[in-house]
Amino acid sequence: MPTVSVNKYGLYEALGQQYTTEEFDELCFEFGIELDEDTENDPDRPKDQPPQLKIEIPANRYDMLCHEGISLMLNIFRGKASVPNYRVVAPANGEAHQITVHQETTQIRPYVSAAVLRGIKFTQDRYDSFIALQDKLHQNLCRQRTLVSMGTHDLDTVKGPFTYEALPPEEIVFAPLNQEKVMNGKELMEFYKNDKHLGRYLYIIRDSPVYPVILDANRKVCSLPPIINSNLSKITLDTRNVFIEVTATDRTKVEIVINILVAMFSQYCDDPFTVEPVKIISSHNNESRQVPDMTPRSTTAEVSYINSCCGLQLSAPEICTMLDKMAYTAKPSSSDPNLLDIDVPVTRADVLHQCDIMEDVAIGYGFNNLPKTFPGKSGTIAAPLPINKLGDIVRLEAAMCGWSEVLPLILCSHDENFAWLNRKDDGHTAVRLANPKTAEYQIVRTSLLPGVLKTIRENRKHSLPIKVFEVSDVAFKDEKLERKSRNERHFCAAICGKTSGFEAVHGLLDRVMAMLSTKVLETGAMEQEGYWIEEADEPTYFPGRAASIWVRHRNGKKQCIGTFGILHPSVLEKFEIPYPVSTLELNLEVFL
Repeated sequence: MPTVSVNKYGLYEALGQQYTTEEFDELCFEFGIELDEDTENDPDRPKDQPPQLKIEIPANRYDMLCHEGISLMLNIFRGKASVPNYRVVAPANGEAHQITVHQETTQIRPYVSAAVLRGIKFTQDRYDSFIALQDKLHQNLCRQRTLVSMGTHDLDTVKGPFTYEALPPEEIVFAPLNQEKVMNGKELMEFYKNDKHLGRYLYIIRDSPVYPVILDANRKVCSLPPIINSNLSKITLDTRNVFIEVTATDRTKVEIVINILVAMFSQYCDDPFTVEPVKIISSHNNESRQVPDMTPRSTTAEVSYINSCCGLQLSAPEICTMLDKMAYTAKPSSSDPNLLDIDVPVTRADVLHQCDIMEDVAIGYGFNNLPKTFPGKSGTIAAPLPINKLGDIVRLEAAMCGWSEVLPLILCSHDENFAWLNRKDDGHTAVRLANPKTAEYQIVRTSLLPGVLKTIRENRKHSLPIKVFEVSDVAFKDEKLERKSRNERHFCAAICGKTSGFEAVHGLLDRVMAMLSTKVLETGAMEQEGYWIEEADEPTYFPGRAASIWVRHRNGKKQCIGTFGILHPSVLEKFEIPYPVSTLELNLEVFL
């Protein structure tokens, strides 16, 4: 979870109350955040700096990554403040600023959003918090600027309308933030390649033939996202009008970020909680939209669901009261007494389902106040799945016969699963990894043999015979299923020794089948329920030394459930095993 450091005295002043460390820790726990450290008595704290409260924020609460968000949410929770009414207000002249998006941006960073904070008043603490929130968002929601990046500018130093373009780096010329030297895009990459802060972001656009750039009406560079802003539009404590632009590769996240940023700092505007809109015009697809949209999202939640999850018997108005404490606006539905009509705050992009609303009701009610009950009504007695129970039976029997269980990986290379076993891939059998990192893990195995044989290979210096088995899943493509694949539980055994060991795997087969109450069918009794073996022409095995295993079910249907035999010398050579090996593989699914 991200940790946010805030000025202790400043936060207590915003909350309108002084707390001991223990009292504030309890308040944090009640709200679902955690006080990690109070540096008041830290001997390493510089004496000229106020003490800091280091607060751990849940990963989903991007709206609490700054002093403003924490103080606002805690004040609403304590009933000291109401939910802000964020308003998008047109500028005095009636004409909103606009950004025209050029088609070339689709090659690198296609989405942009923006807003204007008019009449904002910065102090040093507010300015520091403004910068810190951007850094926190860059590290978390923005995924190190790869998905989203922000640029903030003194609107009075640039002139609209703006354009968002993608140009060759040599054509982008400006003085970067806090620098006097003018340089182009290529020179900038070289200049910052060893910079501890910005160097780690250069790779995002460095190798692209074009770089994204925000330009004003005079073709002056405002920013080179996601790297750095121009020194021309640098924000200072005297800045009164802030132009915010956000570029992204993800359209949803670009709107989330702009909403959070303006919601947190619009409270410092002359007209609190107001923001001026910006018109985004995409010239390549004739799309036009006005941003930001600060309208709360409307949703519903079931009273019965919330009560059942929390173990409560609250009425709809009582639940609405709990939600008011968590910055929602809620009321009982006029169409259904079991529903609540809820407006989700624009800053709460993490609320995706009524389970998220239920969690906030529990926080508003108080975790410590939830009834403590013994789970007698919902208690269950665990039982293994039939396939797992069957697998355990086979494991126990094989172990009692003197075989050792192994647990290889479920992934293997394509050659190990097919070519090394003298088998052909028809393209419709194995589940392939879309982007394998190594040649060793390319597909999900369709047989347990590769893993067992690799285990023998790595232990071939041990004393002979080596007798190992595995009970685990293999996977196959299956277009009939929604997930397009299916698992099968298989049993595989292998013996490696100075002799072939064919009789050993044959004996293990008979023992396992006996434990599964499947009798051997004698000649002349092939119409009865049971199993038998037939000679198999399987290239994995030595010619004339392989057999397929057949069963007849109660309904009279017969089915091949596996094979066993002595492995072909070419298979042993590919797996680098210098001794003869006999193997057995069964499909256990047919016994359910």
